[in-house]
Amino acid sequence: MRILVNGRSLEVQATTLATLLEELGYGDRKVGTAINQEFVRDRDRETMRLKDDDAVEIVTPRQGG
Repeated sequence: MRILVNGRSLEVQATTLATLLEELGYGDRKVGTAINQEFVRDRDRETMRLKDDDAVEIVTPRQGG
């Protein structure tokens, strides 16, 4: 399936947000996620189904001051 991840078009095998994070190598890292500009809580990622042309945002926390 083809989706946008952080603005990049990708062909992926994942069918849920949780499996997408695994496929992209995020594993157990703490990240923020959204699909089509709607925030997705970490506990909802297993059930959040992806479909063609979804826009997924994955944000990693940064330290700074």
